[in-house]
Amino acid sequence: MRLMIVGSTGLVGQGVLAACRAASDVERIVLPLRRHADAAHDPRVVHWHLKDLRSVDGTEPGFSALDACVYCVGVVPGLSETAYRDVTVDLTLRVARAFARANPNGTFVYVSGAGSDAHSMLMPLRVKGQAEDALRALGIRTLMLRPGVVQPVDGVHSPHPVRDAAYALAGPLLSAAARGAPSVVTTSSRIGHAVLAALRQPDPPAVLENADINALG
Repeated sequence: MRLMIVGSTGLVGQGVLAACRAASDVERIVLPLRRHADAAHDPRVVHWHLKDLRSVDGTEPGFSALDACVYCVGVVPGLSETAYRDVTVDLTLRVARAFARANPNGTFVYVSGAGSDAHSMLMPLRVKGQAEDALRALGIRTLMLRPGVVQPVDGVHSPHPVRDAAYALAGPLLSAAARGAPSVVTTSSRIGHAVLAALRQPDPPAVLENADINALG
């Protein structure tokens, strides 16, 4: 498989990248990055230095001959609905359209969130649901992941120091919850392995809820 991971420095993206690097059937991993990041000298990892994702149109070499794009871009809490939609819907669609233009037979994997629904009364869930609906309308195969609470494991850290400290303190509780509440809590590692397991299927499901992620990952 040849994949692009957008948002590889985030908590979920780190888990997806680790799973890809551990998989023998992953041939190439393209990482659009604004700055250089250590890839542990893995020859399969291609750093694509890109200042602004909003500039992509699909003609860039980074989009060439990909099987899937795994979109893991997170959003900082506290944004207005307009700002939240700009990142969650508009930016996501910009990248998805570029990927679809370059790889019409590829799969766009969108890491959404539990409860995402375009008709939700809760703004973040409503906007994520709108993003899902817009992606489905693109005409390429899509896979939506809807994780609940995500525990960072295997050396994964949140890029936000306050969140990272909170995850560290809550580690034992999250580990217990991941075992006892598979429909609510998952891990960064399970998300990564679930993405690859789904992509290996000839006809993967359109949506993976939290329990599905844990079952596959």
